[in-house]
Amino acid sequence: MSFLHFRTGRRAHVAIVTLLATLGLSACATLPSSGPTGNQIRKTVAAQASDIQLVEVLDAQALPAAQVAAPLQLANLPPPPTDLVGPGDILDIAIYESGVTLFGGGGSAARLSADTPAFDSSAKVERMGGTRVDDSGAIQLPYAGRLQVAGRSVSEVAAMIRTALRGFSQNPQIVVTIREMITNSVIVGGEVTRPGRLVLPTNRETVADAIALAGGYRGDAKDLAVRIQRRDVTDEIRLTDVLTGPAAELRVYPGDRLSIVRSPRTFSVMGAPGVVQLFPFGTPTVSLAEAIAQAGGSNPQFGDPAAIFVFRYVPDPQNVLRPVVYHVNMMKAGSYFLAQRFPMRDKDIVYVGNARANQPSKLVQIISQLFAPIVTATSAVQILRN
Repeated sequence: MSFLHFRTGRRAHVAIVTLLATLGLSACATLPSSGPTGNQIRKTVAAQASDIQLVEVLDAQALPAAQVAAPLQLANLPPPPTDLVGPGDILDIAIYESGVTLFGGGGSAARLSADTPAFDSSAKVERMGGTRVDDSGAIQLPYAGRLQVAGRSVSEVAAMIRTALRGFSQNPQIVVTIREMITNSVIVGGEVTRPGRLVLPTNRETVADAIALAGGYRGDAKDLAVRIQRRDVTDEIRLTDVLTGPAAELRVYPGDRLSIVRSPRTFSVMGAPGVVQLFPFGTPTVSLAEAIAQAGGSNPQFGDPAAIFVFRYVPDPQNVLRPVVYHVNMMKAGSYFLAQRFPMRDKDIVYVGNARANQPSKLVQIISQLFAPIVTATSAVQILRN
């Protein structure tokens, strides 16, 4: 071998070594990772102890309590009479007169209703059907003039009309009925079979009763919420709480607007599990053990079962949300029992820590992928030379 060939071979060797070192360093710098390890998370939380609380779930005492439904902003009000009159209502008004009639005797003799005096063969009736209560809550009648009737019962409206006609007619008897009810009703919309205006039969119907009268809800109850607007107050309640929970006795009130909306509860799984994605609650209540199983468990190659964390916001005594991190070591047998009793909450994040032991293996995999084409090409050249 000549000196020139030796120097050329030596330069090539140095170049290859330099290339390998450069690729190795760049691989270390860009080493893909599914997230920090458990120790890194604990160190980070410890550095921010004033802002983030770390809870080590070692026994049942450290388990978070089951989530309690937020207190209702709405309350049960005394039920109003079902025959109250209000803007938009359509009234049927019958005026019975005997002797000399004010309205010209347009009607024929009639037997009065049970609420009027005994039968008089000379009695005449004048029916004023389709009298609408205007937006200001008033009606306009001949001789009686403009009467403010909003917020009064039909019997009170009849008494008002009779008083207004006194001096014009001989002892008039008034019968008022509601043909179309607007006041004593609620609006039900959203995920129900028959959305629209619902007249309340008794004014003692609960929210669940109103939904049933609207044909029932559509979809899965655990994924639905009921949004109730009453004047200037709006409250949102899980449908499961309305059906069987703390809001089961909440009554609707005339004028309420109910909307059944889709609001599925979800939790996220990140880090190094079998799968990383957003999961819906499969049942009204989900445990941490079920959440981990739904995500496929810890990845045997990259995940660390001793580093299972749950990130959530928890209200403090002043009802201010504070970040809390729960740590569960699934390498301990007792943790599996604790995970069965650990209740998940909406928008929780389950994080599976990255195993430190798999970092060198990742580097080996990267280097193998980088130099596999070179090795293949070298083998092909050797075959051609032989």
